[in-house]
Amino acid sequence: MMSKVMIIDDEPFILMMIEDKLKRAGLKVVTHRQSVNAVERVRAEMPDLLILDWMMPEISGLEVLKALKADPGLAHIPVIMLTAKSQEEEEKLGLSYGVEKYLTKPFSPKKLLADVLETLEKMAR
Repeated sequence: MMSKVMIIDDEPFILMMIEDKLKRAGLKVVTHRQSVNAVERVRAEMPDLLILDWMMPEISGLEVLKALKADPGLAHIPVIMLTAKSQEEEEKLGLSYGVEKYLTKPFSPKKLLADVLETLEKMAR
């Protein structure tokens, strides 16, 4: 069965680049550019993994993450935080809220794919 990855990021170029890389690796990908109804979209799609941008115009990715982890039906979904926030304190904060991986922009699409595949494999065990 093909794993489904959801990407929530407000930058169209980033969405297209990640979507292309993940689809080429055989993953099903759904994208969303707004954080305002992100929790509802995650609930509707039920992805196997979520790639989430921290800095979103409506609601921060960190707030979305908190809401996901507080929802018993969604808390199990692993999250990779992809963000321009590169301070060590910010990474610790993201990790403390339960992200599996924390990647800073600019990022290597190859590294992101490796992290996605590693996380999906880990969750399958």
